[in-house]
Amino acid sequence: MFVGSAVIFAGVVALLLVGVLRRRGEDTPPKGSPGYRFVAVLGLIVPAVILVLLFILSIDAIPATSPSSSNHGLTVDVVARQFFWDVSYPGRGIRSANEIHIPVGVPVNVRVTSGDVIHSLWVPALNRKVDVIPGRTNVVTFDANRAGRFRGQCAEFCGPEHAEMALYVIAQPRASFNAWLADESHPNTIPTSAELERGQQIFLGSDCEYCHTIAGTNASGTIGPDLTHIGSRTSLAAGTVPNTPGDLAGWIIDPQHIKPGNKMPGTSLDGSQLQALVAYLESLR
Repeated sequence: MFVGSAVIFAGVVALLLVGVLRRRGEDTPPKGSPGYRFVAVLGLIVPAVILVLLFILSIDAIPATSPSSSNHGLTVDVVARQFFWDVSYPGRGIRSANEIHIPVGVPVNVRVTSGDVIHSLWVPALNRKVDVIPGRTNVVTFDANRAGRFRGQCAEFCGPEHAEMALYVIAQPRASFNAWLADESHPNTIPTSAELERGQQIFLGSDCEYCHTIAGTNASGTIGPDLTHIGSRTSLAAGTVPNTPGDLAGWIIDPQHIKPGNKMPGTSLDGSQLQALVAYLESLR
């Protein structure tokens, strides 16, 4: 469709230039002149043929961009929320946020729905966009032919932070993907030092535990992203900032400054408390 549109656009611009450069006055040409036949052919017949061909090509492309009819053994569930992507792997006890890990060369069925308003999931490098609608489950297939990190974006206005609602699909060789699955299935959330234990207690003693989940602790909130493996993720706040200790600290203290309009409130921690909390969250891998 892009190639066809580019050719047509170039032809129209060329004809416009010819018309401007060869202008011979304001007299109206008589009906039946070559000019009228020229317009009829290039203005009606040729566009009709091109549109029919593009329609046929679009219909032919639908099977390649539709959900796979076979069971490949891997399904990922994605729930869009204002303003993050809640990701889970059914039957495996794995829940993540804003990142979808898939194996290279294996078609993965991604089932999407919304927990609030209408969203749209679009990862241009992997497939078409798919509507994400409350009360309805749609499916799209991601099939990466090479390893890499592919950016996705919400493509339907969903609120003030629509532009900052991104996610990443991380395609890995099968061995690396299996290792990731194993790590995600066995969370390592037990503090290994006094500083990390202090950070855990700060987390559990704050309002954070009512919105977030950390496996193996009393924190079991479902309003915000699951933080069980937050230390291994590449970004924070749905792709808004990289996952570094400094950005994480800024996000905890004043999330509205980083992503105005999001639903996470700020916290009032002193420097040592914040440092311990960030160290604990960064250790969750």
